[in-house]
Amino acid sequence: MRNSEFNPKSRKSTFDLLGELPGQIIALVKAELDAAKAEFAGKAKNIGLGIGLFVGAALFAFFAALVLVALAVIALALVLPLWLATLIVAVALLLLALLLGLIGRNRLQAGTSSDPDGVTESIRRDVDALKGIGKYEH
Repeated sequence: MRNSEFNPKSRKSTFDLLGELPGQIIALVKAELDAAKAEFAGKAKNIGLGIGLFVGAALFAFFAALVLVALAVIALALVLPLWLATLIVAVALLLLALLLGLIGRNRLQAGTSSDPDGVTESIRRDVDALKGIGKYEH
C-alpha cells in the first residue's frame, strides 16, 4: 500500500475487525453456496438433456428391433407359410425371453443370497468385539 492511499482516520480497531468477521464469513459462505447452486444447475441441465437423448435413442432402437422381427417373419414367409413363419419367430423370441429371465433370476439370487462369511457377518463380529462379547483376537 502506498503512503498516499493510507488514511489514519479509516483505521479500525481490532475489536471492530473481529466484530465484522462473522458477517464476512456468512457472506463468503453464501457466495460459495450460490456458486455451487449455479454450477449444479448447469450440470443438472446437461445431465437431464443427456438422459432424454438416451431415452430417445432407446425408443428408436426398440422400434428398429420390431422392424427386424417383422423382417424375420417376412423372410421366413418366403419359404414357409405365413402362419408358420410367424410361429417360428414368436417361439424363438419367447425362448430368448425365457433364457434372459432365467439368467436374470440366477443373478438376483446370487446377489441377494446370504454369505455366512460375508461383510454382514464381519461387521457383526466387529460390533461384538467392541462390546466385549464373542470370540475375537487380542
